[in-house]
Amino acid sequence: MTTAASERILDRLRSDGGRITTVRRAVVTALVEADDHHVTAEALATSVQARHPDVHRSTIYRTLDSLADVGVVDHVHLGHGGAVYHLTEDAHQHLVCTDCGTVVQVPGELFHDLAEQVCDAYGFEIDPRHFAMLGRCAHCAGHAAATI
Repeated sequence: MTTAASERILDRLRSDGGRITTVRRAVVTALVEADDHHVTAEALATSVQARHPDVHRSTIYRTLDSLADVGVVDHVHLGHGGAVYHLTEDAHQHLVCTDCGTVVQVPGELFHDLAEQVCDAYGFEIDPRHFAMLGRCAHCAGHAAATI
């Protein structure tokens, strides 16, 4: 299954005119095989270097940037930590609890109306994929209300 997913992503990259290099193949494979769908660049680099120790970390980081530029991966800031990456095939937005750190994946369409309102009111096109919405999950909000 992971090989088929990797090949499907590489075919998409190839059809958009992208070159398929050993590093790109290794990074896509690491993204597909990752246990967590939100992976840091550091974790991806460790995974890639386990199989390809000759690949320098900076090359992996540049590859992630180029994959993001062509729309294969999204990088997202989930609060105060570093960016995480996920495949665009699994498009979604993020809600992050500022108390417990829970990350909730929500459909991308959730912010569609907000994006339209911001554009209509301010002439500004937002990209809600890049940042998470911060707030409090139901558990933490309920816990806080119970202690008041």
